[in-house]
Amino acid sequence: MSTDGNKKQFWKRNTAKVPGSIQHVYGAQHPPFDPLLHANQIKAGNKPQMTPGGKPKKATTFQEFESITSDAWDVGDDDDELLAMAAQNLNIEVVMETANKVIENHSKQQEKQRQDDADASELEDREEEAHEEEVEEQWEEGEESTPEVSFACEPSPLSDGRLVKSLSEAPIGSPKDASLHRQQSLPHRPTIPMVARIADQNTSGTPAMTEREASRLDKFKQVLAGPNTDLEELRKLSWSGIPRHVRPITWKLLSGYLPANTERRESTLQRKRQEYFGFIEQYYDSRNDEHHQDTYRQIRIDIPRMSPECLMLQPMVTEIFERILFIWAIRHPASGYVQGINDLVTPFFVVYVFEYIKEEVENFDVSSLQEAALRNIEADSFWCMSKLLDGIQDNYTFAQPGIQRKVKALEELVSRIDETVHIHMQQYEVEYLQFAFRWMNNLLMRELPLRCTIRLWDTYQAEPEGFSHFHLYVCAAFLVRWRKEILDQRDFQGLMILLQNLPTMHWGNEEVSVLLAEAYRLKFAFADAPNHYKR
Repeated sequence: MSTDGNKKQFWKRNTAKVPGSIQHVYGAQHPPFDPLLHANQIKAGNKPQMTPGGKPKKATTFQEFESITSDAWDVGDDDDELLAMAAQNLNIEVVMETANKVIENHSKQQEKQRQDDADASELEDREEEAHEEEVEEQWEEGEESTPEVSFACEPSPLSDGRLVKSLSEAPIGSPKDASLHRQQSLPHRPTIPMVARIADQNTSGTPAMTEREASRLDKFKQVLAGPNTDLEELRKLSWSGIPRHVRPITWKLLSGYLPANTERRESTLQRKRQEYFGFIEQYYDSRNDEHHQDTYRQIRIDIPRMSPECLMLQPMVTEIFERILFIWAIRHPASGYVQGINDLVTPFFVVYVFEYIKEEVENFDVSSLQEAALRNIEADSFWCMSKLLDGIQDNYTFAQPGIQRKVKALEELVSRIDETVHIHMQQYEVEYLQFAFRWMNNLLMRELPLRCTIRLWDTYQAEPEGFSHFHLYVCAAFLVRWRKEILDQRDFQGLMILLQNLPTMHWGNEEVSVLLAEAYRLKFAFADAPNHYKR
């Protein structure tokens, strides 16, 4: 390969399609290509000259980015402090100061929450001690009470709404068991369903639309109402989250599935939906052919493993996902189906279901929708997922080189922004590929609740190269977010269990906003100067 050829990326959106058939399924059975194990398969003369992190595509300047996101978060709103000064001429000191202020405020809130937890635990301890003294007095007085009566009491609610398990489950006088008992008690914060209230739910558990949310919805409606939608203005509004009511149309516009011109949208939708079901008629019957049966079998295995399970277990949803994934694999023989692509359908599917229902989707029976609505949801999900994958397809080609480059870039970035965490993981021989491969392959969908993934994708849709480039900085901010928990682990097993099971179940819009604020700060510091995070 010539030197000039090395400067060009092989997979280009506008290049001619490479002929061939569906490739083998790569995933858990076929781990990423390891040059050390397959050195004999690489010809020395053909080995590309690449930097350790891969040469990234030249990013836009901050001035250009500032011009399209200057009011990404409305000035004057309590939740939008980070970008309140974006309309002014910013420098790195101002950005650092405002971003750190957001993070500091969040830290104070977390400290207050921990203090409340400590007070509640102290109250619980006092009630346990009082109960123990009462039991001891009963024994001393010789009362005739059986162990079932004395210890198998009903769970007693505390003033803060938490339940205390019976003392038969926590032996008296055992501090270790009492500590475990406190950890197993129900959390203070309201439990947020996996999918319910996806659009604008935060961890406060308040479903009602606030005045600020109503104002933002009006702004979206004004932008969308014109004969030609201003996509730049729509991206500015979408960066800090999209209201549920307008999310379906906004995602379709930002992904490039729908044209900005209002008059052309209906005809475009009809044409693309007919085209998709033409693919179904042409290709889907071949799913059990010898060349395709391995792909189809792997798809059927992976779909029930997806989250949220309540949706994936519905036969109608399973059939829709099987068709979407199989047709995508047929039309993209360079990669075929790869484990992880199945997760990327879910956010689109859930968002587009909301276009036809008013209730929450968590326990909704999808088969109750009309056939026309189901066909529209299926086709729209297919095309929008395809648009997303067009920008990150090198993540899923043979050996998944895109993911390997991004994991290496993540390692280099973390070594610069938090050397202590980086050295700690090196000390216990934790490789970034062991946990961050899934972060890149599934776009953090296995680490965050679905409601958080959808909020995250609002910003990814609004960001230039959000899924392919900005995601790197989100992963770096996400890793450093768990700094204390990481440093508390003192062995390889503990670190891996933590990194593969991070406690984000109760996350909401507030936590995602802080994560995006930190990611934006990192991007501003490093995006236009990639050599700054290379040693």
